[in-house]
Amino acid sequence: MSIGTNWAEYHEYRATTLHRPTTMDQLQEVVSAATRVRALGSRHSFNDVADSAELVTLEAMDSAIVIDADSDTVSFSAGLRYGELGRALHDDGWAIRNLASLPHISVAGAIATGTHGSGDRNGTLSRAVAGLEFVTATGEVHSISPVDPDFDGAVVSLGALGIVSRVTLDIEPTFEVRQDVFENMSWDALLANFDGVTSAAYSVSVFTDWQSVGLIWAKSRTDAAQPPLSLFEATRATVEHHMIAGMPATNTTRQLGVPGPWIDRLPHFRMGFTPSNGDELQTEYIVPRRFAVRAIWAVRALADRITPHLHVSELRTMAADSLWLSGAYETDAVGIHFTWKKDPAAVLPLLLVIEDALAPFNARPHWGKLFHSVHRELYPRLDDFVELATRLDPDGKFRNAYLDEHIF
Repeated sequence: MSIGTNWAEYHEYRATTLHRPTTMDQLQEVVSAATRVRALGSRHSFNDVADSAELVTLEAMDSAIVIDADSDTVSFSAGLRYGELGRALHDDGWAIRNLASLPHISVAGAIATGTHGSGDRNGTLSRAVAGLEFVTATGEVHSISPVDPDFDGAVVSLGALGIVSRVTLDIEPTFEVRQDVFENMSWDALLANFDGVTSAAYSVSVFTDWQSVGLIWAKSRTDAAQPPLSLFEATRATVEHHMIAGMPATNTTRQLGVPGPWIDRLPHFRMGFTPSNGDELQTEYIVPRRFAVRAIWAVRALADRITPHLHVSELRTMAADSLWLSGAYETDAVGIHFTWKKDPAAVLPLLLVIEDALAPFNARPHWGKLFHSVHRELYPRLDDFVELATRLDPDGKFRNAYLDEHIF
């Protein structure tokens, strides 16, 4: 019997066994005894990246959060979700620099797939990693830190190296954020002033259906410059909005410039509510920042084909990193995200058209979303990653169909 589906009830896992260890000893026993095994996070991927003959979840293990004020780091069990970690950090006076739109996602899963938030100067969530522990194919525990020459290959790992059991992240003193929403911006104004729009706040998201711009969500730290009253002709909204037209703002984080803790403002959605639409598919392509405006124009040219199948799209920025399989590897980047209506018969063929339009702009797909192909030449360290994975897992215990197709 299948263990079920991802959170949006699209991908059905082929695994029939889901292990729930409560201790490290149990986790090591599960991994060493398995022939094929992978870690299952919070089920937010839309493809089979996390699938295998057997799966293991760390949700039942003690979170064991340890804050080290001397090194400005926090370590914890890899089964923890950002919302849970964030609340514990804030209550103790600490913060993570950036968050994705959902606080519901598991930290280890987000790191392994290169998931990101937004902000011209903010890196992907993976960039905050200061150390990892993972259980190897033999059941041994392997630790890795930034001083290790393999570190940049081990962070965005797609689960190919082992079962991550513990994560260490860089942290900073807690801070407050206000969230303002701007509306009524034209496409001409956005694309003529794209850098000005994305730099207008600590974290900026542009929402669109590709016919009109839609809403611009600006998240500003209260210890920094405050957002402008208007933004290149767009004006501040006076009522709270959901980014998907027609949906109530009940499950979104507080807007209208009301300050609050970073954990309650940097995500788009509240931890206690179902995120986004739920009845959906997701795709994202990450393009180098230097190609951003041209790539957006290329997608806009497909608006009449895209809009009928779309809930909403989101444009976000991120700073470059050195992580081998990251979408932002050695380039500042822009994520072009699609939240689709749940109609795979229409959406999947359309992805081929979008990928073809974005091919001239070196688009890398988000590893956890729906896509058709990976252009291997866009990952200069891919061969090094394959060598690392083969060295740590010579018998392919952590490999699956996804890795065989896109990596190996």
